[in-house]
Amino acid sequence: MVMIMNPCELTATITALANAIASKLSDNELALVAVATSQLGDTLATISVQRELNSRSLPNCQQS
Repeated sequence: MVMIMNPCELTATITALANAIASKLSDNELALVAVATSQLGDTLATISVQRELNSRSLPNCQQS
């Protein structure tokens, strides 16, 4: 299920979540969570783009 939010609600929710997480972690733990979630976001974006490209590929292109 996908929740539909307007952009202001979404950014406010993300900010609240970040503040809640940060308040429970040490500086080192926070740094690790920050880089791990950044990598997660980058990887999800890569997968999303690859799916889009695969769905638009030409019929003579091979897909694995």
